Amino acid sequence: MDFSKLYRPSALNSYQFIAVTGLLMSGAAHLILHYFVHRMPEGFSWLYLCWAALYVVGSLLNLFGKPNSGHHHH
Repeated sequence: MDFSKLYRPSALNSYQFIAVTGLLMSGAAHLILHYFVHRMPEGFSWLYLCWAALYVVGSLLNLFGKPNSGHHHH
């Protein structure tokens, strides 16, 4: 099992990439809302749980899914 599929950017699948991007953008929004707007929308922290769940699903697919056999165009 290749655990580098969990942390190496070039080995991430689309679900993992979207989750990491969402986590970073949510973190940036959190900092902006906290330090500049001084207000946090109710339920905002649930985003982190959603991104983490998407990352876990993507990781399971990446680790245990069938390898891509490539596309054959004729």
